[in-house]
Amino acid sequence: MSYTLPLDEMTTVEKLRVMEGIWEDLCRNAEAVPSPAWHASVLSEREARVRNGEEQIDDWEDAKKRIRQSLK
Repeated sequence: MSYTLPLDEMTTVEKLRVMEGIWEDLCRNAEAVPSPAWHASVLSEREARVRNGEEQIDDWEDAKKRIRQSLK
C-alpha cells in the first residue's frame, strides 16, 4: 500500500495536521508499534544519570511552554 501526499502544494499547517493525525492514530495503537532495539539501552542510561543526579527530568508541559517562549 502506497500513499502520496501533495507535499509541494500543502502549507506547513496542513503538513503538521497530517503528522498530528498520524501520531494520534499511532498512539491509539501504541502496543502495535515496536520499540527499536537501541531504545532500552538509551532509557537505561538516562535513568542511571537521573539516579546519579547528573541529569533531571523536566515536566513535559513546562518544557513545551519554554520551547514556545523561546520561539517568540
